[in-house]
Amino acid sequence: MTLRPWVHEEGELVADMGIFQVNRLRARSPRTGESRSISVLQAGDWVNIVALTPEEQVVLVRQFRHGVREFTLEIPGGMVDRGETPAQAAVRELREESGYAGGEPVLLGVVAPNPAFLNNLCYTYLLENCRRIGEPELDRGEDLEVLTRPLCDIPGIIASGAIDHALVVCAFWWLAQKHTRSFRP
Repeated sequence: MTLRPWVHEEGELVADMGIFQVNRLRARSPRTGESRSISVLQAGDWVNIVALTPEEQVVLVRQFRHGVREFTLEIPGGMVDRGETPAQAAVRELREESGYAGGEPVLLGVVAPNPAFLNNLCYTYLLENCRRIGEPELDRGEDLEVLTRPLCDIPGIIASGAIDHALVVCAFWWLAQKHTRSFRP
């Protein structure tokens, strides 16, 4: 069987939530001809940053996440602002969330966070030779603790469940594909 894309027929904005919009649309199956109601969240692209110090320490942030009502251990990241490239957003987000800056951003990989209902992408960048250059510049809705851990400890931290954010785990997978030397103790 040859797969064909569904045809999107009509749509409406259900809610504008600021960081994303909820859209409902009708989509017709190319196989059955049946029309169904589909929900899509339209969101801006995101960036994640694996920031390494000269001593091979990873810059991490700990923050409260409302979805799971828990504190999570993550890498810095955030939204790509209008008029900004993902690489520029990576540099900005690292500085704002952690107070760190480093070398040129190197793209490790790009993923679709959940293509079933999200339309955006998440870009993961590596910044090496990062140093703390100031205090974090947090948004009003952010409360972060900045810490560092040895890169060689990251696989164990993930295995323990202390890092369980899917996009962060994916970021370290990208890093392992390109910098396998770094994960050896």
